[in-house]
Amino acid sequence: MIKVTDIAKKQAIRLMEDENKEGFFIRVGVQGGGCSGLMYQLTFDNEMKEDDKEFFDNDIKVVVDKKSFLYLIGTTLDFSGGLNGKGFVFQNPNADRTCGCGESFSV
Repeated sequence: MIKVTDIAKKQAIRLMEDENKEGFFIRVGVQGGGCSGLMYQLTFDNEMKEDDKEFFDNDIKVVVDKKSFLYLIGTTLDFSGGLNGKGFVFQNPNADRTCGCGESFSV
């Protein structure tokens, strides 16, 4: 399961409304790259794919492909507006190491 904090929910809803993407969901994933080996992906989407897993948390639909899910089990999606930058943040219990910016990780 992937959890969504209250602030991440508010920001996702606001961004989807700003981008005229009502009815879309959050798609999260992992791809190779970044300074630690794997990078997080987050987009708004409205099309399910055959190998997708879907979750509902905090009234938000989150979709992840089967391969990425193995890296994201138990992850919490949060939003930070702090001094280190503004944006969505992944709190991933599976990450052994993360880079300074928090956008990439290794397992």
